[in-house]
Amino acid sequence: MPDHKLTILVSSTVYGIEELLERIYSLLTGFGYEVWMSHKGTLPVFSNRSAFENCLAGVEKCDLFLGLITPHYGSGKNQDGLSITHRELRRAVELNKPRWLLAHDHVVFARSLLRHLGYVGTEGRALLQLEKNTVLDDLRVIDMYEEAILSDIALQERQGNWVQKYANDEEAALFATAQFFRYQEVEQFLRENFADAASVGRRVKKGGNP
Repeated sequence: MPDHKLTILVSSTVYGIEELLERIYSLLTGFGYEVWMSHKGTLPVFSNRSAFENCLAGVEKCDLFLGLITPHYGSGKNQDGLSITHRELRRAVELNKPRWLLAHDHVVFARSLLRHLGYVGTEGRALLQLEKNTVLDDLRVIDMYEEAILSDIALQERQGNWVQKYANDEEAALFATAQFFRYQEVEQFLRENFADAASVGRRVKKGGNP
């Protein structure tokens, strides 16, 4: 367990949810956490690193990870075409970080609709070309959702796959409040379930299963 104030990294795009991010930041700091959020400028950054490197280092060093999957995929794509937010989520899953995830209703609905139409998984959706619209700007937000729910793992074997659907700011803020307002209980949860997080990270780097 850390001997410092628990740190939460809030991972999300910013476009269209600025007010929600401000609200979540106020809630979490009020509960006693140190909040790392790029929107607020509180994520530790170093001038000898790229934006990607600073963000991924934040994921690796934070105690808790709160991710928001929104209808906007985000900018800052790397050579693989993945956005910073996508890479942060993927890294948190790889490291088995204690994580809490929210997904906008548009993302969940779009995945369900496309599955019923026969476009299943990343490969199935690759056959589609999304026209510019105001509902969903990139089908890769569905990829993020599927990675968050660990869809490639048999359902009975999934752990850490809870993703809370939200339709508005109130629902997202309610989830953040319900999960984090009991600071001491979160500390106890970490102590009981993630005491060996360092060894989990080492196994992931070696290619083993966490």
